[in-house]
This record gives sequence, C-alpha cells and structure tokens, in this order.
Amino acid sequence: MEINVPQPERIGSLAAGVGLAAYGLSRRSLGGVLLALLGGALIKRGATGHCEMYAALGVNSRQLNTETGVPGNKGIKVVKSVTVGRPAQEVYRYWRKFENLAQFMNHVKSVTQIDERRSTWVVKGPMGTDLEWTAQILSDREGELIAWESLPGAEVQNAGSVRFESTGDGQTEVRVSLQYQPPAGVLGAAVAKLFGEAPEQQLEEDLARFKTIIEREAVAAVAGQNGGMHTGATQ
Repeated sequence: MEINVPQPERIGSLAAGVGLAAYGLSRRSLGGVLLALLGGALIKRGATGHCEMYAALGVNSRQLNTETGVPGNKGIKVVKSVTVGRPAQEVYRYWRKFENLAQFMNHVKSVTQIDERRSTWVVKGPMGTDLEWTAQILSDREGELIAWESLPGAEVQNAGSVRFESTGDGQTEVRVSLQYQPPAGVLGAAVAKLFGEAPEQQLEEDLARFKTIIEREAVAAVAGQNGGMHTGATQ
C-alpha cells in the first residue's frame, strides 16, 4: 500500500486510535463498540501509513509540509482573548521574546530565536514524542501585532497572530488567532477533543497562565523598586 500519511500524523493516529479503542471497549455498549472499531481503523492507519480516504481523494498529506503556514481554510482555527492589567507595550515586549512562551504555553517545550524573523519551535507531541518546526514572522508592529507562519518542512503546519489593544487604565486585550494542521488531521483533533484536549481549552488555559505571570512579574518589579527606595531612604 502507498504510504500517504506523514510520520507525525501516523503517530497521532496511533495515539488517538489506542485511546479511542480503550474508551470504546470500556463503555460496553453498541456505541462503545463503534468507537472501538474507529479506534482500530486509526491504529491501522498509523501502523501502515496508508489512509483509504486520502487514496480515494487523491491526497497525499506527506506533501503538505512543503507549504508555508496553512493554506486557505485548511486545518483547525482557534481564537481566544484575555485582558491583562499591564500596558500594551510591556505585554508586547514580553511576548516578542519568544523564549518566554514556554513559561505559559503548556505544550511548548522551547522556542529558540534564530534571527530577527525566524525561530525554532519544539512542542510536546503524542505518545511522548516531540514535534519541531521553524516559523517566520510575517508582520511585527511594536505594541500592536505579531503575525507568523511555519516554514516548509514543519511537522505541524501552523500560522497565527497575536494582537495587543490598549483598553485604557493600563490594561491590554491580548487576542490570539491560531490555524494549524493537527498531526492526525481533522479526525485526530476531533478525537483529542473527545478526551478533553480541545485546542480552544488549551489556548484559554495558556492565556490564563500568561495573565498570571505577567501581572505577577509587574507586581514583583514594583515591590522591588519600593524596596530599593526604602533602603535608600534609611541609608
């Protein structure tokens, strides 16, 4: 059989298939049996690297990662926002130092800056694997916007933007838009959602951690300044 499924997608299919099969068998019902059968099909898809649906449609997803970003309306789209109690310029500078992203994005292991426009991302993949890609900045407006896309060869094709909008009183609305091709395709994303790994929930939790970190660091900085002023006064 022709291999028409890329390695990350095969791993994702195996992980999703095993989980779905186990979940279905635990239900002990007709619906559970159907879920178990679907899980078995995913396991076969991952083990063989062949997808009958792709073959019927003439699609070979092994070739998709020759593209930049996520073309057209493909993949999964997620949009979330959070309001943080810090000025837009400060919030932008923290986010623009991409190494900081691993501190609040739960699935990101590391982001390494290559140059002013490119960075290497390593994220946690299924079954204990790591997925990696290089991204480039498309638009960078200080205090307002950062937009990016993955480069050819990415194990997870993705693109997105983060906007920083001042809402007054030193607060900023951070709005994140993501579009990506999950390692096991749209079906893999649906199975992940069934087991509580919805991308919307993940991003919402990431932004909540971001809010906590940046507001806490701001409070610590103010406390440090006040401590320094107090020390100087006593001297």
